[in-house]
Amino acid sequence: MSTKTLENLFHETLKDIYYAERKILKALPKMARAAQSEELKAAFQHHREETQGQIERLQEVFELLGKSPRGKTCEAIDGIIAEGEEIMDEFKGSPALDAGLVAAAQAVEHYEIARYGTLKSWAELLKMTDAAALLNQTLDEESATDEKLTTLAEGSANPAAIEAA
Repeated sequence: MSTKTLENLFHETLKDIYYAERKILKALPKMARAAQSEELKAAFQHHREETQGQIERLQEVFELLGKSPRGKTCEAIDGIIAEGEEIMDEFKGSPALDAGLVAAAQAVEHYEIARYGTLKSWAELLKMTDAAALLNQTLDEESATDEKLTTLAEGSANPAAIEAA
């Protein structure tokens, strides 16, 4: 049995986030349709476009490794997305729906930020400069999306949920 290296771990984690991004790409239109505010719908639609670009960047990283882009099941993202679907079902038509959708979206973002931050650090350690730059670009986008979601939550979604109580 050969010793597993950081490069092996990098590749396995890359497959994890690739799977996650593809699942997120499918979940975002559902979230956009469920959102009550036009601002939140637009945010989900915009992030779907960004996610497509992030998947393309991941494909580039796989190419840099000389590997085929392939995902591996990520139970963490499956669970986070399932929680978001539960919110959509349980809070449909409720003034708290958008607040719940933002919270679910931020759970996704925080997972992605953790993964991309780790992958970027590992890429730097492994002297994969081009991969680190691609991963950093996505990390910056995910962080910006998280900030936009916080602004939406604090500015409209959360106050709307409490005002209707």
